[in-house]
Amino acid sequence: MSRWRPEMSAVLLQLLLGLALFNIFVSDTDSGIECSLSKFADDTKLSGAVDSVEGRDAIQRDLDRLERWACANCMKFNKAKCKVLHMGWGNPKHNYRLGGEWTEDKDLGVLVDKKLNMSQ
Repeated sequence: MSRWRPEMSAVLLQLLLGLALFNIFVSDTDSGIECSLSKFADDTKLSGAVDSVEGRDAIQRDLDRLERWACANCMKFNKAKCKVLHMGWGNPKHNYRLGGEWTEDKDLGVLVDKKLNMSQ
């Protein structure tokens, strides 16, 4: 008489292997990045403080690094979905490029205070 034994399905194993390989593949995305880079599934978020020209230039350098990484790895960023969110009073609202295209501004119209509280 045969016994029951636990076994993972092939679909689950393929899913886990695919996720692991994808994470290994994109693990070097943040190599050399000066600003904060967040990665989640198919989203990449680059953020930094732009209180000086150096801050603006750091973000642009990082965008250029990300574009070079994508080209070297035969990948593309969906430039139509790339947006810039400007926060803060008196923000100069710099323009940025990803590859040869300018990114669009995203204006939520939300007021926040110094502690990023949106109660207003």
